[in-house]
Amino acid sequence: MSDAATSPLIEATNLTRVYGATTALDDVSLTIDRGEIVVLLGLSGSGKSTLLRHLNGLETPTSGSVQVLGEEVPSLSGRKLRSLRSRVGFIFQQFELVPSLSVLENVLTGSLSTVRGPRLGLFSYSRAAKLAALGHLDRVGLLDRAYQRADTLSGGQQQRVAIARALMQNPEVLLADEPVASLDPESSEQVMGLIRQIAADDGLTVLCTLHQVDLAISWADRIVGLRHGRLVLDLPNEGLTKAQVMEIYGRVATTTAELAAVQTELLGGELASESVA
Repeated sequence: MSDAATSPLIEATNLTRVYGATTALDDVSLTIDRGEIVVLLGLSGSGKSTLLRHLNGLETPTSGSVQVLGEEVPSLSGRKLRSLRSRVGFIFQQFELVPSLSVLENVLTGSLSTVRGPRLGLFSYSRAAKLAALGHLDRVGLLDRAYQRADTLSGGQQQRVAIARALMQNPEVLLADEPVASLDPESSEQVMGLIRQIAADDGLTVLCTLHQVDLAISWADRIVGLRHGRLVLDLPNEGLTKAQVMEIYGRVATTTAELAAVQTELLGGELASESVA
């Protein structure tokens, strides 16, 4: 097997981001392997969104490094950065749809990097792109809403449109920033279930930020926790309980050794020690 196939798709090393007197990320090191479905857990202000924005070049670290798909992200600009972003889908908390456009046109904007010349609505896109967009709408259960205005849909439906838009990029990595924060519990379960099913079908690597512990435990393969910009939790999800996650999550470790000690104390044995190796 080649090194590319076995190396992490995402790797942050001693990643630090400082804004004036505020340290948003504090010496965070994290690797995510191909095909993993990982939840980044944390309260508002813990650094979750800041970390995600570093992964597609929207933020530049104060120190440390971040690699995605084998590329050192902070060193990229122009065409090379656009090329990386075309391989990394992004789902936003507030959907980021154009309200006045149809559902189909919103999905098609996911392929704008391939469009040349003036953007003239549906005429800007090839027949192949339109068929692909309709196919993605079918996957998210909204094919019958293709020509409906986006702002007439419910919140859960709008987020499914956003998922279809991200799929237009044929991404290898999918980043989702609090994708269900503005949805009711039933819609949240539906959206998260849909993301997981698509990730399994397409072999996607997923990093999703959440603040709901119950949802994280029911959905992720692995849970990573941030608190005040520091890594305080990194464990496979299997066998974890909400009480264990909450207790670890509430205890701030300042070094990798301390993190391992806290997790070993609460969980015992190899599970905790291997997770931070």
